[in-house]
Amino acid sequence: MASETLQTLLPPPPAEEAPTTTVAALTDDTLRNILHRLAPADLLRAALVCHRWRRAAARCVMAAPPPLLGYFFHPADTPLTAHIVAPIAALHPAAFVPLDSSSPSSPRLSLDGTKGFTIYDVHLGLVLLLPASLPSGVLPRILVLDPASRRRALLPQPPRDALPGDRWRGLRHIIGAAVLSRSHPSRLCFDAVCLTVDDENPRAWVASYRDGECSWRALPQDTGVTVAFDPFWFEGRCVHAAGDIYWHICNSGRLLKLDPTTLSFSYLLAPSELGDRNKKFRIGEAPEDGRLGMAAMEDHEMQFWVRGEASGSDNGWFLQKRMNMRKVFDTVPGLPRDKLSRTVSIWLSDIDAGRTGKLFFETEGYGRYSFHMDTGKLERLATEDGKEYGHPIYAYFMAWPPAFLAPEKSEFPVNAKTFTDLIIFAYAELLDQCLSGLLLYVVCCLSVTYLHVH
Repeated sequence: MASETLQTLLPPPPAEEAPTTTVAALTDDTLRNILHRLAPADLLRAALVCHRWRRAAARCVMAAPPPLLGYFFHPADTPLTAHIVAPIAALHPAAFVPLDSSSPSSPRLSLDGTKGFTIYDVHLGLVLLLPASLPSGVLPRILVLDPASRRRALLPQPPRDALPGDRWRGLRHIIGAAVLSRSHPSRLCFDAVCLTVDDENPRAWVASYRDGECSWRALPQDTGVTVAFDPFWFEGRCVHAAGDIYWHICNSGRLLKLDPTTLSFSYLLAPSELGDRNKKFRIGEAPEDGRLGMAAMEDHEMQFWVRGEASGSDNGWFLQKRMNMRKVFDTVPGLPRDKLSRTVSIWLSDIDAGRTGKLFFETEGYGRYSFHMDTGKLERLATEDGKEYGHPIYAYFMAWPPAFLAPEKSEFPVNAKTFTDLIIFAYAELLDQCLSGLLLYVVCCLSVTYLHVH
């Protein structure tokens, strides 16, 4: 009896706690599988937790798409009425609009000191500009900037001996320039290409910039491609899409293509259904998978084509989606309602290179707009000071991979300044103690869930 009373008075023995899983118990493979699921911005923050996470993030960063930070463009004056169009010669300094203007953590970038220069390309975190007035017969000086680090390089013109016996100087047309490649995001080291038409054949001039030194090489004319029309009809700025570089040709049913690896030119035919009329189609990428895509306006119908070689294709293109735009354009204030006037008053200007699923439209005095192909939303594009977004609108991505996550055996070492620049630029305002703790908690939850499932 006494023993039974004693047992009732004693507290029960403590229950055995279930073993807990901590982040430290994760294997490297499991940690990488978790980091692979993070958005690029979250992946950067996770890489700053500790050295082990940084090493794991470095293995994942190449598979992650670079973050879209915003857009560069030259603002355009807003006409007083639809019948008074701003003069073409009015060139305003380039402006940058972050992806989320309302967020205080959005980057604020600028292209200071570029007066008299026009943007021709934005690629790999670099902005390439040429003089607003291009010289005749000789290549212009090329200005290249890294807005994130504020580094810049003004490339000299090619020396006269770059092309021995240059007999095409009097027959040369300067078309434009583009960024070819970038060696490493921690330094301003890159290759750029300038496109000229010498007599009737395209030629690529390649500038290599390394550690403050620039060298030029002139490639032979590409005699396999003939420019049997006035080179004036080339658009000067290029489009990077699906790994290649393209130049539109006004009033033509084809584009000029440059393979950045072989530096060879070729023509790409548009769908025969689209014809040859001016500004009928625009080249770009499909937003969902990055395939080569083409948008077009055909009798108030938006069409989006994707590249695919198979039976039933139209010059290697397949029509993916189409949408009647008449009711959408009815919402534009003041836009004419009759078919003929509307056709000449609004046109497709570009596919958003940011792969947001948007198209850009220009109008003859009624504003600049973006249209989302999935939601059907039409938005006016205007700056805070009342100007319009100019044409073209360049998507600006963060240089990828970030310098401190670049491969350890890279030719350029990562130094303290590079790491500091990354923290300042790459969402630095989000890396406070509260967010770091929240991130650690979220990753821990993902870790436990992953281990439970697997």
